[in-house]
Amino acid sequence: MHGLVIKNTGSWYTVLTDDGPTVDCKIKGNFRLRGIRSTNPVAVGDRVEIEVSGEGAETRGWITDIEERRNYIIRKSINLSKQSHIIAANVDQALLVVTVVKPETSTTFIDRFLASAEAYRVPVILAFNKSDLLGEDELRYQQMMMNLYETVGYECHAISATTGDGVEALLPLLKGKITLLSGNSGVGKSTLINRILPHANLKTADISDAHQTGMHTTTFSEMISLSPSGDNREASWLIDTPGIKGFGTFDMEREELTSYFKEIFEFSKQCRFSDCTHTHEPGCAVLKAVEEHYIAQSRYQSYLSMLDDKEENKYREAY
Repeated sequence: MHGLVIKNTGSWYTVLTDDGPTVDCKIKGNFRLRGIRSTNPVAVGDRVEIEVSGEGAETRGWITDIEERRNYIIRKSINLSKQSHIIAANVDQALLVVTVVKPETSTTFIDRFLASAEAYRVPVILAFNKSDLLGEDELRYQQMMMNLYETVGYECHAISATTGDGVEALLPLLKGKITLLSGNSGVGKSTLINRILPHANLKTADISDAHQTGMHTTTFSEMISLSPSGDNREASWLIDTPGIKGFGTFDMEREELTSYFKEIFEFSKQCRFSDCTHTHEPGCAVLKAVEEHYIAQSRYQSYLSMLDDKEENKYREAY
């Protein structure tokens, strides 16, 4: 029997079978021995093969195989730096929710997410949430951020999940697609889902006043259907994931990193040396573009921080 993993609560996985019903499953014992260096060898969005036993309320399943993934989003595991954590698999796009205030999403975090998405060929839309909380200076800063990422090539939307402003423009972008919803803790992902799907009724929490950081309200990954279609291959889905405080990049080669920053890659074609690292070499077109403000300093600093990760094999939770 085949199906789609729509929920992961740790050791249990909810699989929506191609026949219609859902089955709570565990991973078959020898499954973890296949050399998958991940804290979660099965992820939400995976299509899997299962064996089922029991009937009615006693029905249970075992995941015996994963179908080949067309893509996935991955990051370093926080506690096990040499292992990865797969955030979601087989997605059509990602909707990254960011905020200018309460809490402030760092450009380094945004850039690391975007670079990882580029590496696995996942398009990203940026939603700048909590626009209703911004003063005049903060609105100007948000617009500057949106202009920066739109210039690079990413679609940006200013929204307020609380009031609903701007959310309507997102709805056509989600139709018929599997969309990963991600972002720092506290940026309003659950509030946004409740705005899009009032019946979802997800739990939300206030921001910590002491640290202006978000508190986790989503504790597991789950696919939420946006359409009435019973065919799980055709439906529109949002993948809700726990808030991410840090985004350590994983499984990226140092020499490939340039290609995951769109504008840096374009200027790198003009560098004198084909193996230019864009840090100190003579005739580096990227360094010149940074000096002349064709490449944003924040984007270049994010690139350098990821190079630093590759050199010292470290994970920086602060991002």
